[in-house]
Amino acid sequence: MSHESIDSSPVIISPIIIGPVIIGPVIIGTVELAHPILTASGTAGYGAEFDAYFPLREIGGVVTKSVAPFEWQGNPAPRLHPTKNGMLNAVGLQGKGVAHFIEHDLPILRKTGATVIVSIWGHRVQDYLQAAKMLFAVRSEITAIEINLSCPNLGGDHTMFAHDPALSAQIVDLCLAAELPLWAKLSPNTTQLVDIARAVQNAGAQAVTLVNTAIGMAINTDTGLAVLGNIRGGLSGSALHPIAVRCVFDVRAALPEIGIIGVGGVMSGQDAAELMLAGANVVQVGTATFANPRAPLIIQRQLVEWANQHRLTNWSQVTSAAHHGGLL
Repeated sequence: MSHESIDSSPVIISPIIIGPVIIGPVIIGTVELAHPILTASGTAGYGAEFDAYFPLREIGGVVTKSVAPFEWQGNPAPRLHPTKNGMLNAVGLQGKGVAHFIEHDLPILRKTGATVIVSIWGHRVQDYLQAAKMLFAVRSEITAIEINLSCPNLGGDHTMFAHDPALSAQIVDLCLAAELPLWAKLSPNTTQLVDIARAVQNAGAQAVTLVNTAIGMAINTDTGLAVLGNIRGGLSGSALHPIAVRCVFDVRAALPEIGIIGVGGVMSGQDAAELMLAGANVVQVGTATFANPRAPLIIQRQLVEWANQHRLTNWSQVTSAAHHGGLL
């Protein structure tokens, strides 16, 4: 299998025509997507910025940076730090809020022809309800809502919502007010992942996004101090990929009917295929865009090439194949 390099040098993308072509859309709950690759929240701004590098309408969808029903300044700098196989980030969900997004960012994103999935977050359960109600007014312009549950619960015990099945389910239930398909983004930093996935499914989530970043930390050995202003940060990139594969596999084994969006360390079409084989219906690309903003489209075309080499004709043949005897 050939690979276009995911690096910072310019890449000219031309159509790939190789043998039989994968047919049919990708179905996840009630959502139908034309392609299986999406951007990941938090790594592509609000999305429209990437249309300068490739047509956003040519991938499955754009997941926006998470927005809350209030403006938030985020964490102190430094916010990013490279690791041997990825990076740590502690941006802290900085943003101007849902109202600003609806007025300024959503119209620009819609003009690109992209399929739009809006990520929301909050400090308290009621913050999610407020965000969902605000998005209700523009629901015709949005395909789905991704509920970022990996946020500190400042209204309770300061743990992540995604580490508590009851709180996660409560938030999903409230977000039904948006009258849009709901995807719950869960954390790998818990032993209750399957229980939490089951809880949000029962509450009305059509899919789960697996996974958010793993909690990590780095210390400057010259100063003896943490390199991030927030001390701890989220580990993403290649180092996260095996964890994401395991999480997707475990949830798919326990919940065969739930929709799954796989995310974590996807740097190539083969990485995307691995998450789909583990049980993902679609895949998000995030940290790879820091090296090359064209990465989502490059990886999507590599994934199609991989599927053609294996004589597959429908994405449903790929999803969960590791649970059903593989590809042979």
